[in-house]
Amino acid sequence: MKRSIPALLAGAALVLAFARPAAAGESFGDAVVAQQHGDYATAARIWRALAENGAVDAQYDLGVLYASGLGVPRDYGLAAQWYRRAATSGNADAQSNLGLLYANGLGVPQDYAEAARWYREAVSHDNAQAKFNLGVLYDHGLGVPADKRQALNLYHAAANQGLAAAQCNLGLMYASGTGVAQDYTKAAAWYRRAAAQGDAAAQFNLGLLYETGQGQPQDYAAARAWYARAADQGNAAARLNIGTMYAEGRGAPRDDAAAVVWYRQAAEQGSVQARLNLGLMYAGGRGVPQDYVQAHRWLNLAATDRGAGADPGTRDRAIRARNGLAAQMTPDQLAEAQKLAGQDTAK
Repeated sequence: MKRSIPALLAGAALVLAFARPAAAGESFGDAVVAQQHGDYATAARIWRALAENGAVDAQYDLGVLYASGLGVPRDYGLAAQWYRRAATSGNADAQSNLGLLYANGLGVPQDYAEAARWYREAVSHDNAQAKFNLGVLYDHGLGVPADKRQALNLYHAAANQGLAAAQCNLGLMYASGTGVAQDYTKAAAWYRRAAAQGDAAAQFNLGLLYETGQGQPQDYAAARAWYARAADQGNAAARLNIGTMYAEGRGAPRDDAAAVVWYRQAAEQGSVQARLNLGLMYAGGRGVPQDYVQAHRWLNLAATDRGAGADPGTRDRAIRARNGLAAQMTPDQLAEAQKLAGQDTAK
């Protein structure tokens, strides 16, 4: 059964850290204390008063509250307004976050070129998140000419500042030989640094290198351990791969029941491959009682997925498996399967 490929390049992330100026006034400090105790409404009230009087850090923090919906209704338009005021005064986190709003079209029209402009402003202040965000734009040619080498350099700079997402993306570039000579050993080293910080994509990718023996000795136990850490954070690809390791007896005795548990978790998250695998387990009575209706249901879900990440080859295999199974089903079983298909479509 097919395993998942390495995770795609991670996207940019919104900075939600609050400002901590060394010379904060008492009123600002009161807002910080309120925020630390989860009283965001009080923090918003204090920061708004300070922000309206030109306090740059308060402007940024108020933007964070509006972007995250803490203490105030979520309002990306107001977040953009407050970020812009702070960004214009040179606050690097605000510049980075304003760029991200432009990149995603949140509260402002989507404009990758404008996003890149604000990211560059933040990069000039050595902001690690902005380096990563600008790297993503260069990586995918959004608002700037596609330039894998420039993306690599920006990821490297942010990774050296400890940013886990940049470390993960840098590892992926080394693993794929994108913008740099392929080097699985370096990929593993960067994945490990990100994984140690809890980055689920890096944990999954490191598990994959252990499973395949790329960049380090093959070690199924280590692979399963890293997949498990990613799976604990909801990573569907990791859940799929753990299921496949159990189904194939990879690194441990074959355990079809355990495979079904992991496939189901990934399938319920929308993994097309997991849905195909789960359908085949039901069809063959592996790890579950043989059930053609449930098999048809999961095969149909895999066969009809038209999501952007759906692999056409996997979908085609699901179509063939579903149609072959249907030829073996009774009219009553087909009717029940079609009923389930209608319920699934309605969800």
